Amino acid sequence: QVELVESGGGLVQAGGSLRLSCALSGRTFSSVAMGWFRQAPGKEREFVATISWDGGTTYYADFVKGRFTISRDNAKNTVYLQMNSLKPEDTAVYYCAARGGQFASANKNRYDYWGQGTQVTVSS
Repeated sequence: QVELVESGGGLVQAGGSLRLSCALSGRTFSSVAMGWFRQAPGKEREFVATISWDGGTTYYADFVKGRFTISRDNAKNTVYLQMNSLKPEDTAVYYCAARGGQFASANKNRYDYWGQGTQVTVSS
């Protein structure tokens, strides 16, 4: 059974930083691409960042470019999202996801497995 467990969310002031982690079990980590998405109250789940199976390819949503960094450690079966210069509009539940193809994708419909989400709240 595939499971994704996120951690690292919390409350931070605007301009601060957080690092989210997501650990995968039940599937060979190096065989999957990973993504981070977020969902704010009353809004659709939206793409944040994605990384290919080997970390060689990454894509970001325009609104996080230069502030967020996605990375992965295949030895630890873990993907990370380093979030810097946080803004109140970054407040959302953040989800990690895994897809069976090895290629990074910004399309949430191409992901097979999802974590339970972790809350990020940025105060002004």
